[in-house]
Amino acid sequence: MSLFALSLSHRTASLDTLAAASLSPDAAIKLCHALVASDHIGEVTVMSTCNRVEVYAEADRFHAALSDVVAAMSQVSGLSMAELQQSCGVHYDEGVVAHAFAVAAGLDSVVPGEDQVLGQFREALALGQSAGTVGTALNALFQHGIRVGKRVRAETEIGRAGRSLVDAAMVQLAERTGSVSGRRVVVLGAGQMASAAARAASEAGARVTVVNRTTAKADRLAAELAGATSAPWSTWRDQLGAADVVITCTGAAEILIEVDDLTDSPVTALVDLAMPPDIAADVADLPGRHLVNLETLRVAAPQASSVIGVVEARQLVAEEISAYTLDRRARSVTPTVVALRAMADEVVSAELDRLDTRLADVDEAVRDEVRRTVHRVAHKLLHSPTVRVQEYAGDTSVDYAAALRALFALEQSEVDAVMSPKVH
Repeated sequence: MSLFALSLSHRTASLDTLAAASLSPDAAIKLCHALVASDHIGEVTVMSTCNRVEVYAEADRFHAALSDVVAAMSQVSGLSMAELQQSCGVHYDEGVVAHAFAVAAGLDSVVPGEDQVLGQFREALALGQSAGTVGTALNALFQHGIRVGKRVRAETEIGRAGRSLVDAAMVQLAERTGSVSGRRVVVLGAGQMASAAARAASEAGARVTVVNRTTAKADRLAAELAGATSAPWSTWRDQLGAADVVITCTGAAEILIEVDDLTDSPVTALVDLAMPPDIAADVADLPGRHLVNLETLRVAAPQASSVIGVVEARQLVAEEISAYTLDRRARSVTPTVVALRAMADEVVSAELDRLDTRLADVDEAVRDEVRRTVHRVAHKLLHSPTVRVQEYAGDTSVDYAAALRALFALEQSEVDAVMSPKVH
């Protein structure tokens, strides 16, 4: 089994394609269940954010896994298989490790080094765990990726900068319409992204009103912000009538704010951080209206190479990829070692059973000592070759596990029998 990943992101897909492919947690779990039920995928999880939709899996064959994933995503998104294939990046085995670690480190983000993606990476692992579709392979990949993300943020300049997509949006908003200080900002939504935007606006001196479908969440967020208020979701259109700036990130499945909603509104600036979008793109065509959204942020994003600390972060990630790959290769021979020890135990047990019939008159204590001695000898004989094969596994020029199987006439089916079963 090898690692596999399919990625639709701001680098590979248009905003419309990302919006169509975007998955709610419930839809992502259903996709995981559908994929793990296929013949070729043993483990799977999904990462769906405002700038990426990615499927991580452990699969037995590359092309079969690609076909299964694209077909399943086509079914849930409504996009054709051709559209998906044209808009995605595909990674296999060690390429998955490199991609996952870059994502966790923030090196593949619109804002290089941004903070929120590490939390989203954790959420993808938690989603697969709650779905029951993550096993040993993906758990190891994601846990190591989380450690990489933490190291980058703690040890490099890109991490210490601590920028986020919200920061970039607020900067772009200020560049277009000036500071939000003293202005009334209505925030639609109270999730992670909306909350971060509300805090940023409040800290900049805005008068914030939080509107959310769950009133209690809006109340809690408003209570955390100086001078902020909350309002029921049923009043959101009324709130537009008294706002200067609107910030949205609601998780709605369809467009929330259309051009007609702004006809009599004093709103001059709108920030849409949602995926799928909350605000119709043609709002930007209205006179006197400024729209900041994921597309404008993507267009204005700096080249990663120009961001302070990127080279340092990439070096750290490269070190972690090498360390993880060596460890993974060592772990990959474990099933062969386990199968070899099991085979040795079976041979020893069979010989001891045969010996028992010939030593019927020997005291039981003596026979027990003979059994222990023979097992000890067998384990000692196997100790050095099995330890060495794990040490040498990092050398890709030789398949030491295959050599061990050949030397001891160990069938692949015997190795497969001791491997972790497919998760369900």
